[in-house]
Amino acid sequence: MRAMHAVIRKMTFRLAVSFSAVIALVGCASAPTRPSAITRGDFEAARDYVSALIRHRMNAQGVTGLSVALVDDQRVVWAEGFGYADKERNIPATAETAYRAGSISKLFTATAAMQLAEQGRMDIDKPLRDYLPAFSIKTRFAGAAPITPRQLMTHHSGLPGDLIRGMWNEHPEPFTKIVDHLRDEYAPYPPRYVGAYSNLGVTLLGHAIQNVYGEDFAAGIARHVLAPIGMRGASFSVRAEGPLMARAYHEGVAGDDPPLRDVPAGGLNASVNDLACFLQMVFAGGRSGENQVLRPETVVEMLRRQNADVALDGSFSMGLGWILGGLGDVDIRNAGTVAYHGGATLRHNSQLIALPEHKLGVVVLSNSSNARQVVDEVATEAIKLALEAKTGIRQPDKDRARTEAREVPLTEEELQSFPGHYETIAGMVTVRRSGGGLSAELSGKRFDLVSRGDGQLGLRYKLLGMMPVSIGALAEIGLSRTRVEGRDVLYATTGTQSMLVGERISPAAIPAAWKVRLGDYEVMNGDGDFTLPEKVSLREWDGFLLLEAAIPKLSPMPLTLAANADGDWELRILGIGRGKGETIRVVDIEGRECLAYSGYILCKKAG
Repeated sequence: MRAMHAVIRKMTFRLAVSFSAVIALVGCASAPTRPSAITRGDFEAARDYVSALIRHRMNAQGVTGLSVALVDDQRVVWAEGFGYADKERNIPATAETAYRAGSISKLFTATAAMQLAEQGRMDIDKPLRDYLPAFSIKTRFAGAAPITPRQLMTHHSGLPGDLIRGMWNEHPEPFTKIVDHLRDEYAPYPPRYVGAYSNLGVTLLGHAIQNVYGEDFAAGIARHVLAPIGMRGASFSVRAEGPLMARAYHEGVAGDDPPLRDVPAGGLNASVNDLACFLQMVFAGGRSGENQVLRPETVVEMLRRQNADVALDGSFSMGLGWILGGLGDVDIRNAGTVAYHGGATLRHNSQLIALPEHKLGVVVLSNSSNARQVVDEVATEAIKLALEAKTGIRQPDKDRARTEAREVPLTEEELQSFPGHYETIAGMVTVRRSGGGLSAELSGKRFDLVSRGDGQLGLRYKLLGMMPVSIGALAEIGLSRTRVEGRDVLYATTGTQSMLVGERISPAAIPAAWKVRLGDYEVMNGDGDFTLPEKVSLREWDGFLLLEAAIPKLSPMPLTLAANADGDWELRILGIGRGKGETIRVVDIEGRECLAYSGYILCKKAG
């Protein structure tokens, strides 16, 4: 659940590959051969292939430790660790090794809310303020309905994605302090307008749950959720802790995962064996042993699509806590409902996938910051092969050559209408006419846009601008533009799934008051923040105002926010979705004019 990254990564996928990643793809050793077929009931064949895949991918990516568990209804058919929980102490990773589960935590916070709903102690369609009276946030949307717990669980609350300041901090303040920081902030959207992933929203839900519990959130969820499920080694906490906790690794170097303020959104410590118990509970209709953790109808409701009437969401589907369908890396066909949630702290990565109709599930956890792609690939391959072993359902072959063969010349309408600036989940993308075609530039990388003949454009990449290079699953993505809710938006489609990934943006006149504010800024209140922004600047580019910051501990690429002025005192961040539509405000700090954004106070440097 990385702040300022589309972490969701599980709700999104990347639209760019770095030069180094391309080189790695070209130069890495060959992967193990996938079985041509799996005999019904032969989970061992699936296990053997996935084990070989894990070792290959861990070696190729430099992943230190990883654990996996595969669940068939009430049976754990495979649970194993690979590599090291602590390499320096020669402690191997096992199925009992604990990791930071990141945003998988949100499934448990949603479970706690639904338990309270069953007990009549929380109505998930009543205003959040009924359970969290201290909550308030400004809105520009006259007549907007109040935010509800249901909307927090589906990421349709209209709230900002994160309160970045203090999220990862050496000494984080309690998450219950977040309400104090929101009173002067603006909601980017009205509720149920668009899906916009929000760690902040789920953390507020945790605060409401704590109020209803009448006890500390971590203690209450341990007593009411974790213990009844049988997750004996699991806990919610600010820090990675516990006797079996894996050491964290970044680029192969051991360290500690920084403490996290937003415990309800990402503070779960758990092993794959713990999370296997959670999957078994789901497959048993909410029952775990002698404990009825949730009613069967509640489990069904949590797995039901909640956002079918949200026009901007396309076919992207959210349950209560669960992400539904399959898009990007989690692309599983002909399996009925696909329910999943991934997670990422600054050092750990996780993925949990369930096929409820077949009662199959998998969870993969890793203690390495660079394990994101490995975790997703292992989880997806494991569940696909398990599905084949249990049911005989085999995934359709992906024939990328056939996709590329469908390319046709760009139409004049496409050549005329696509060029422009787009604010996307991957950052600012500029589309230009290039000879007789179109090119897209993102973070200094240039992609060719080609027509697929189905009303969508595809991405192609040439190494050094000359040699065509496979970009894997990115080549399967179809991009299309349409107008929804009065906005010129960009959708990405794979198979039958489409998702909002960006919006075409245009600059507005820049008032003189904002031209005076251009320059370099410093953070005045970032003490202890692990992801403290550096080299902050406000500059003008192609008619836009850009707030830029380097955050080297989070990303090698700078954070760039394109904005237009909303009068002399506020900027509105352009685009739609997570982190977009938010407000940068002018504030007075001891007679000094500064900017406020996501909890940070930014003051212009002298000179």
